[in-house]
Amino acid sequence: MSLTAKAPLPFLRAFEAAGRTGSFAAAAQELDLSPSAISHAIRKLEEIMALRLFQRTTREIQLTRDGAVLLEHIQRAFDEIQLGLSLVSSQQARPLRLHTAPSFANQWLLPRLAAFVKKYPHIDLRLSASTEYARFEQDDFDLDIIYGEPRPSPYEKVPLAVEELTPLCSPALAEQITTPQDLYQQTLIQCDVQLYQWKGWFEANDLVAPRQYGLRFDRSFMAIAAAVDGLGVVLESKLLAERELRRGALVCPLIDITKEIHYIGHYLVYPRSKHPHPAFDTFKAWLLTELGLGKSDAGR
Repeated sequence: MSLTAKAPLPFLRAFEAAGRTGSFAAAAQELDLSPSAISHAIRKLEEIMALRLFQRTTREIQLTRDGAVLLEHIQRAFDEIQLGLSLVSSQQARPLRLHTAPSFANQWLLPRLAAFVKKYPHIDLRLSASTEYARFEQDDFDLDIIYGEPRPSPYEKVPLAVEELTPLCSPALAEQITTPQDLYQQTLIQCDVQLYQWKGWFEANDLVAPRQYGLRFDRSFMAIAAAVDGLGVVLESKLLAERELRRGALVCPLIDITKEIHYIGHYLVYPRSKHPHPAFDTFKAWLLTELGLGKSDAGR
């Protein structure tokens, strides 16, 4: 007979409460039992396992090394039980919570959101945007779309579309730009948080980068908006500026005669989970399909 079969659940609950609170009395109050009942249950558990789980003195108890290891795993098991109960007993479906980089949300995701909602009206989608990484455990996010290479973590990461950086400007301003050298006479808009900036683009095209720039922003969506308003030329991702390019508010004046910068700008990050949100695979597959990555990469 296995230890799990021999160790009754009430003994494990008494041990977990005592280990978490550091007190038989506190555990007894929490479980509506007497301190002696808690002590008895833990002694029986120690006998079953042939292990000492607590060091006892007249005034306090302290987990042994074996007790600390057991407590950690029992708490995980109880958390899973609680999660399972919540999933099957909830009267209202839990929303799918997405965290995303602000410019990706503003420039790429929001213009497509109406089509997603129309196609999947049953999915309750909640969006949050910031430059911080999602805190999956604390804030209960299901997915995160981040800008730049993710930092090392135990989470899964999926590289999204290869993006192309090229000078963008309004059609009126484009009439003044026929060669790369014409950029020296223009106001260059720079996004300070961008992975690749004007200096790298000029160097890739064997040109000397200007020392000063006319406008600087800390968000791509603001830099793109400034270029739409004719305030200058922005070096920006065609993926993020897709809406403005499609409607003709921005054009690529040098796309055919210069070297562009190609890189993976965004990644999809999410925790490994045996029980993901029911809508997780649906949203992930939709996202990758919209980015042109195909269904082959949409599986978990």
